[in-house]
Amino acid sequence: MYLYYIFYAEMNMPNESSLSDVEAVRALLRQVVDPEMAINIVDLGLIYHIDVSSQRVRIEMTMTSPACPMGQMIVDDANDVLAQALPEGCEPEITLVWNPPWDPEMMSERSRRELGWGDQ
Repeated sequence: MYLYYIFYAEMNMPNESSLSDVEAVRALLRQVVDPEMAINIVDLGLIYHIDVSSQRVRIEMTMTSPACPMGQMIVDDANDVLAQALPEGCEPEITLVWNPPWDPEMMSERSRRELGWGDQ
């Protein structure tokens, strides 16, 4: 509930850039964790694009592979997190895209280190 108020306040602030809206959505999406990697989908590099308007939040995201067995669960979790936090009348719309293909370089540096894939 707290995140709803943060997001709602940021979306309704006069003279605020849409950057704050995108960052609010990104913060919400950090609650969604890929269960196979144990890393949130933002730091994992699965979120490609976020577009925020007063009526819709459009997200383009990918999976680590097109055959990801947890893909639908991750999308459902993201939809649930957004639906709980977005203001009434603002709908989430998530589209899975495959280009560019996901690559470990898309992960945050911290996440790569946690998995042992970063510079030691």
